[in-house]
Amino acid sequence: MTIRKTGLMLVFLITTLATAQTSNLADLVDEFRADTQALDRTYIIDESEEYYQRYTDFYNNWEKKIGALDFNALSQQEKVDYVLLKNTVAEGKYFLDQNYTAYKEVADVASFAKDLFPFIKERRRGKKPDAKLVAQNLNNAAIAIGKEMESRKSKPLADWRVADKASGIITSFQKGLEEAYKFYYSYDSDFTWWAERPFEQLNGKLTEYAEFLKNNYSQTSVKDDGSGIIGKPVGEATLNQLLAMEFIPYSPADLIKTAEEQFAWCKNEMIKASREMGYGDDWRKALEHTKNTYVPVGEQPQAILDLYDHSIKFIEDRDLITLPDLAKETWGMVMMTPERQKVNPFFTGGRNISISYPTDGMDHDDKLMSMRGNNPNFSFPTVQHELLPGHNLQFFMTSRHKNYRSAFSTPFWGEGWALYWEIILWNKDFPVTPEQKMGMLFWRIHRCARIIFSLKFHLGEMTPQECIDFLVNDVGHEYANAAAEVRRSFTGRTPPLYQLAYMIGGLQFYALRKEMLEKGWTEKQFHDRVMHEGRIPVELLRALLQDLPLSKNYKTKWKFSTAFN
Repeated sequence: MTIRKTGLMLVFLITTLATAQTSNLADLVDEFRADTQALDRTYIIDESEEYYQRYTDFYNNWEKKIGALDFNALSQQEKVDYVLLKNTVAEGKYFLDQNYTAYKEVADVASFAKDLFPFIKERRRGKKPDAKLVAQNLNNAAIAIGKEMESRKSKPLADWRVADKASGIITSFQKGLEEAYKFYYSYDSDFTWWAERPFEQLNGKLTEYAEFLKNNYSQTSVKDDGSGIIGKPVGEATLNQLLAMEFIPYSPADLIKTAEEQFAWCKNEMIKASREMGYGDDWRKALEHTKNTYVPVGEQPQAILDLYDHSIKFIEDRDLITLPDLAKETWGMVMMTPERQKVNPFFTGGRNISISYPTDGMDHDDKLMSMRGNNPNFSFPTVQHELLPGHNLQFFMTSRHKNYRSAFSTPFWGEGWALYWEIILWNKDFPVTPEQKMGMLFWRIHRCARIIFSLKFHLGEMTPQECIDFLVNDVGHEYANAAAEVRRSFTGRTPPLYQLAYMIGGLQFYALRKEMLEKGWTEKQFHDRVMHEGRIPVELLRALLQDLPLSKNYKTKWKFSTAFN
């Protein structure tokens, strides 16, 4: 027994010392991030030749700066940062090149703006403008736009994606012009006297022109499948590139296959829970029963708190991870606005848990859908996903340990870690009642479905409406919640791989846990170490924990799931 305890203490000491290692590349990572932020603040017309040329130079210069480092002289922590920084630069350059190519195809839509760019650039240093000349150029641009729209009526753009890009060029220029104009307006009386009226006319024309371009595309191009959700499939080549940059060594087809296998496992477990509830193999009736376990109006915050207390006790009783007292003290709770619930119908988390529940201004059906979709049994596995040891603990710990690595943040780490805890808790018999099991399984099958529908959409194999129907018919979502989920996936700022990162990232953490436990680590040592290494891809975390060989041109290769083979 003494030898056993001594061995565990030694492993813990080694782990602690490794965690304390610092990286001399931390400042370089911070420099890259600061440089990026400085350029973002300066070059606000992000659809312009100036912008693309400046950022091309930026990424080229950073490639040279990274390449000049002596990789072999770096520590393991520094080698990981080297690989990640190089990958981040390569990723930025890849997307810049893609966007630049698309820009050049329609850059001529802004040919009217050539004489106004000097005014915008000189404003950055506050040069006093030639007010009369600026006014004339504003007036000329408005006239040119009118002629351009008339000419383009008979020459529609190839498809709606090209049209969106063309429209974006105009709105980007409009933003930059307005910023320059407002800098001088009312502070320079000569400028105000000359430019006010021409600017107002041009600004109106720019708004009209952007809208015209957005809708001026070939009618053979289908933009809306009837769902009202407009997404932009990126295609297989881009998906493969994105997966490689996220250190996921599998193809979209591999991931879909694994998701379908996980989906089938979930469905089988849902049938078992259904039988426990007395509904036989009719899992839909059992799910319907579970949805109707929602709490009365006004009692959702207390229900969330009760679930939090229950999960924390369960985790701490088993000594699975260190939960700092301050983290337990300082998490917050807010109510989600009705507007946000249209995009995200379920509560979210981070520094605060944002509760999604109906307000008195919602329609009756929407109220019921929100209550049913956020019942305590559905929330049973997700309160700890959003708070501790999930997103809230991630924010808490990464603010205090290797915070510079937030530059490498990836949803496979962020969402994967939170989903991983749902898997771990299920395996430790966290759910007791069949309703609790059904709640956990609903979210787990939902994460499998996210992989399937998001990848198939980006491969051009499913439309948004088909994605909604899939969530309703095969997962059991309320229709409004399914529509909100699909809208969140394909509009706004959600990256193409974000939705699959939950389950795939969770499987990565699960596989790494298995490896570390086989090496003699305890679960707590593993979990605590993860929280000290910052936000990095799980494959590179594995390289740190196991001191694996890395090269300056390292590519993803960790086959973390035998299900893919």
